[in-house]
Amino acid sequence: MKFSSLFHNKKKKSKSGNEEQDYDLYIENYDDYVREDFLVDRKKPNNGKQLMFLTYVFVAVFVAMMGYTVYYQAVKSPEVINSSYNKRQNVLSDKVVRGKILSNKKEVLAETQVAWDGTETRYYPYGDVFAHVVGYSAKGKSGIESNANFTLLRSNAFLLERAKNMLQGEKNIGDNVVTTLDLSLQKTAYNALGNYRGAIIVMEPETGKILTMVSKPDFDPNAMESSWDSLVADTSGESRLLNRATHGVYPPGSTFKIITTLAYIRQNKDINFYQYDCTGSITKDNVTINCYHNSVHGTIDLKTSFAKSCNSSFTNMGLNMDKKKFSKTCNDLLFNQKLSLPFSYKQSSVSISEDSDTDEVMQTAIGQGKTQMTPLHMAMITSAIANKGTLMKPYLVDSVENYEGTVIKEYSPKKSCTIMSDTEAETLKELMRAAVTEGTASKLSTSTYTAYGKTGSAEFNDEKGKSHSWFTGFAEANGKTVVATIIVEGAGSGSECAVPIAGKLFSEYFTNE
Repeated sequence: MKFSSLFHNKKKKSKSGNEEQDYDLYIENYDDYVREDFLVDRKKPNNGKQLMFLTYVFVAVFVAMMGYTVYYQAVKSPEVINSSYNKRQNVLSDKVVRGKILSNKKEVLAETQVAWDGTETRYYPYGDVFAHVVGYSAKGKSGIESNANFTLLRSNAFLLERAKNMLQGEKNIGDNVVTTLDLSLQKTAYNALGNYRGAIIVMEPETGKILTMVSKPDFDPNAMESSWDSLVADTSGESRLLNRATHGVYPPGSTFKIITTLAYIRQNKDINFYQYDCTGSITKDNVTINCYHNSVHGTIDLKTSFAKSCNSSFTNMGLNMDKKKFSKTCNDLLFNQKLSLPFSYKQSSVSISEDSDTDEVMQTAIGQGKTQMTPLHMAMITSAIANKGTLMKPYLVDSVENYEGTVIKEYSPKKSCTIMSDTEAETLKELMRAAVTEGTASKLSTSTYTAYGKTGSAEFNDEKGKSHSWFTGFAEANGKTVVATIIVEGAGSGSECAVPIAGKLFSEYFTNE
C-alpha cells in the first residue's frame, strides 16, 4: 500500500474495520511507503529529458546545415557559379576582359581581342583543332570556355591596378587558364583522324592529365555567330557540336574483351590452363557468333585468344561465367554509374545480369549487343591498367594565373578509385603486350617504345562489313607512360585504321619528351 493511498484511506472507513490497526501499520512501514512514492514519482514525465531531446534535435539540424554549407561550397558552388542562369557572370563580363586559355606550354588557345573602340572579339588561333575541348563562348558556351567561365571572368591583377581601373571606368584583365592540353599532340591527332568521324583521347595514366581530346566532325569556333543556325539545324546528320570523346556512345567491340578477360580472371584462378578449340564460329541456343572474317584460330589458350581477338573463344568464356559476377566486374569498372569528372560526359552502359538470355551473354562478351561506351571511359580503364589498377581523376585545367603570369591556383593529380588489383592489372598488361608482339596490334612493334593494346571492330548496324575501328592501349619509354584511345567511325578493323593512328601519337609523344 502506497503512502498516498493509505493517507486517503484514513479518511474512508477502514476495510479491516479497525482504523487504529491500519494507522499503526502505516506508522510502522512509513519509510517503505515514502521510498515507493519516490520511485513512482521518478516514472512521471521528466521535463528535463524533453528539454535535452529538443536540444539534441536542434544540434543535429545545425550540424546538418553546416555540413550542407560545406558541401555546397566544395561541390555545388562551382556548378552554380558557372551556370548560364547566373546573372553575376554578366556583371563580371562588364568589368573584366575575358582571360586566355593556354596549352600546357603556354601557347594561346583562346583569347579576347579588344579593338580601338572597345569592341571585344573572342579569337581561337587554331580554329577547328581544339573546337570541342576548348569550346566556344558565343551563342552560349561549351568545353573549357564553359567549365572555367567564372575563372576567366575574374581578375587577380595587382590590387592598385584594379583600383585604378575601377576609378577610371576601365576593365580589368581576366585570369588565364593553363590547360593540360599539348599542342603538338593535338595537331597530330587532329591530322591523323583526317576526314573520318571519330574521337581521340591521349592522357597520362599516373596523373590523369588529358593531353589531347579530338572529335570530328568539328566546327570553327571563330564563326559561331554566322554558322550557328546551320550547326543547330544539323540537316546533314553529322552532329558537329557533339564532343564524341566524352558524349559519343559506341559499341566497344573487341576492346571490351579487356573487361571480359578481367571477369574471367576473377572467376577462374587457373587461367593458365584455359584452352579452346576455335573452328571460326560458336553456336549456342540457335545463336551463332563468328570470328572476324571467319578466321579459324585452332586450339588456343587465353593469351592467344586475346592476341588474336578470337570471338568464339571469348563467347565461350562469357557462357561459362557466372552472370551476376560478370555484371559486378562491369560495375567495378564504372559501367552504369556516374564518373567522378570535372566536366560533362555521357554514361556508359552494359546490360548483362542474372536475367540475361544466351544471346545477350554471347553478344556482351565480345562488346556487342546493348553495350555502349564512350572513348573517355575506355581511356580511363586503360589508364588504370597502365597505373597498376589505380584510376586517377582525369582533368583538363592545370593551373590559373593572372595576366602577368603569377600563379593563383594549381591543380594537382587526384586518385579517383582503385578498379582492379595490381596483380589483375599486370595480367591484363601482359595480354595487351601479346596483342602487339603476336596479334592484331603488331603494327606498334618498334624499338622506340614498348606498346600494349587491344584492337576492336565494332559492328553498329545490320549492314554486313560495316564496323567502327577501335584501339586502346599505352606505351612506355624512358620512364614515361602515355595512354591513347581511338575510335574511327565506319573505318573497319582496329588494326587497319586505329592502330596506325596510335603509332603516330606514341611517336610524337616520345619524340617531344
